[in-house]
Amino acid sequence: MSILYIPQAFSLSFDFDFSKQRWEAAEKLSLQGETKFENAIELTEKGSENSVGRASYLEPVAIWDEVSGELTSFTTTFSFQILPDPDRTGGDGMAFFLGHYPSEIPASSAGGSLGLFSSDTPNAFGNSRAVAVELDTFMDADYDSSSNHIGIDVNSLISTAYTDTNLPGRNLTSGRVMTCQISYVNSTQRLAAELQIGNASYRVDSVVDLRQQLPSIVAVGFSAATSVRSELHRVLAWSFESTLEGPRGPAAVPSPSSPFTKGVTWKIAVAITGAEVTVIVLIVIAGYVCLRRRSGRKANTRYETTPANVARSFSYRELAEATHNFAEEQKLGEGGYACVYRGELATPRRSVAIKKFKPGTSSAICTRAFDDEIKVISQVRHRNLVELVGWCSDGKKHRLLLVYELVAQGNLDEHLHGSRSWLSWTMRYKIILNLARALQYLHEDCSVCVLHGDIKSSNILLDSRYVAKLADFGLARFIDHETELKTTCTIAGTLGYVDPDFVTTGKRSRESDVYSFGIVLLEIVSGRRPAVVDHQTMVTPLLLWVWGKHHGNAILEAADATLREESTVGERGQMERALLLGLWCAHPDPIQRPPIAEAVRALQSRDVEIPHLALPAFMAGPSGFAAEDDRSRASETSDGGTSSSTTAIRGELQCTR
Repeated sequence: MSILYIPQAFSLSFDFDFSKQRWEAAEKLSLQGETKFENAIELTEKGSENSVGRASYLEPVAIWDEVSGELTSFTTTFSFQILPDPDRTGGDGMAFFLGHYPSEIPASSAGGSLGLFSSDTPNAFGNSRAVAVELDTFMDADYDSSSNHIGIDVNSLISTAYTDTNLPGRNLTSGRVMTCQISYVNSTQRLAAELQIGNASYRVDSVVDLRQQLPSIVAVGFSAATSVRSELHRVLAWSFESTLEGPRGPAAVPSPSSPFTKGVTWKIAVAITGAEVTVIVLIVIAGYVCLRRRSGRKANTRYETTPANVARSFSYRELAEATHNFAEEQKLGEGGYACVYRGELATPRRSVAIKKFKPGTSSAICTRAFDDEIKVISQVRHRNLVELVGWCSDGKKHRLLLVYELVAQGNLDEHLHGSRSWLSWTMRYKIILNLARALQYLHEDCSVCVLHGDIKSSNILLDSRYVAKLADFGLARFIDHETELKTTCTIAGTLGYVDPDFVTTGKRSRESDVYSFGIVLLEIVSGRRPAVVDHQTMVTPLLLWVWGKHHGNAILEAADATLREESTVGERGQMERALLLGLWCAHPDPIQRPPIAEAVRALQSRDVEIPHLALPAFMAGPSGFAAEDDRSRASETSDGGTSSSTTAIRGELQCTR
């Protein structure tokens, strides 16, 4: 007989006043990160940047019964303070959470992630899941709609419901001692939070089936985080009471090497006899044989197994049905090698964008493009990268398709230059940050560095909340983090965005992507297309024009006139800094360009200094700055509003290796 021990959770009730029960409370709490106990739980360190902390109850809490499906009801009340640093901007906030037991601080969860979730993924899954009530004190453009609110988070930092807490002197950052009561009623599945600040009351609620969102036993506690901002998050008192009785059974004593915390009750969970083991082994073998036979009959034979992070493979018939046999009215766009169609999948039921490689194109070229794209996109995952839903490879008929999430607001180019909605400066700045974080993830946070190779406004997609997602990895390549350059015999990219140094040398690098990012940044702020007129230098008139404004100490004039008129003084300062950063990133000398992480820091904090930018050599020509203004405007209106920058370039170089 083999014995498996698991922690046993029961209904729970406690009431801590941390100023009076310091030692008793300390023995029953788990503190993580920079959290410490000083007559109160201090979740973050005073005056510290990028501080993250958690405090949770030491024992697990049962929230639903795995046998009967019965849900718990619970009530928790806590008093707390949020004390901003008087010399700095406050942020980012704290939360009460129910999450995986034992509690662990996720990686990359500082700042607006509040120590709850990793900022690398849009939705939490597995052991990262949590249901939380957030007390947010800074508007993170990725997640929030206000800078002072209480919200309910269900496996995501995008709240399912929230209430602004912005009354003067009675808000989260007023320095007052506040009280929050959170209740969950099993009969209605309603999670509600009531916040009292002085004589002001705020309430938020949402229906949440905890059985669908969390495991049956959880950790309960608090998390908080700061980024370049600073504030102290203190929990002064905390009570908790739940109703669900955990399953009681014969207790067993755990071995000294048990990884679980002392004081937790244990039970015998599974006893498996030798005969049962034999049956299980036979079932596994039979299942394996069936799967092998089935795999031999599949039409989708390009890969034996689905690539990492891909939901599943699709048959060509499924995708044809989803697009009404790739009807013309379903077409969303068309490129050199592929057309993109809107589709409605039956399984899983969702709207998607289906990229179909053109049958008339060379089979070898299509296959290479398909392989390149799926090789990269199937191995990366970030909330600011478009999600790959699946793929189809019909080897017999050379039909290759990729299935992506469908975003609600189209691409950035359509908003800046087409008939889509006007983007305010707040929305544009959020998009800039989203793109910068996506590029930082590709260059620095992946196990292998990814060079995107085709960053442009039409490859930046916007979802229903205008969160930006970088798309189209057809030109992307892997390099080791230690590798500086990758030589390629194929020069590919988009006129106006492609790095002139890459075109000249054939050496693709991180700096090439940073150049394209800088051009997109100038495009977002100015509202002008980066079309190319001079095919010898490959320099866009937009870049020349902004350099001219900078040289004349009038760089803010390069910002869109309507943006300037409707913005505040602070927002105009952001525009000016974004334009300077765009020039820095698109510097003609790749060595002078900043790493993308430095660009992100420059966007997030004015403490990061943008160096003095000397006038580049290409500005010394006879055309003059005024002429560049004319050329920039001409490129904006040429071809009926369709710029030549949308033309992809592909050429061959003689490479020496």
